[in-house]
Amino acid sequence: MTLTNRGATSLRTRRRNEDPMQAYDALPAPVRSWLSQAALPWSPASCRKILRQARLRGEGLEDVLARLDRAQRNTLARDRYAQCRIAATIRYSNQQDTTT
Repeated sequence: MTLTNRGATSLRTRRRNEDPMQAYDALPAPVRSWLSQAALPWSPASCRKILRQARLRGEGLEDVLARLDRAQRNTLARDRYAQCRIAATIRYSNQQDTTT
């Protein structure tokens, strides 16, 4: 188990060789909004990779956000310490569905 400022996680950590703030600023506003409310500490580079893959398939921003949600659910499912984060993500998604 790794205990860092990200909380307890069984997932391995990675280092990036770019300025994370510059990469964050380069993302579209809806993706930045999703990133700021994500249950996990996603890197802008990871979001950019998913964004690029979706754009190559001709998908719009709604599809990108859905892909990010799926990727987050899959990652949380692999993390054995994430049960409370999964519940929080589901509660947040349900709140968003009722407000729109």
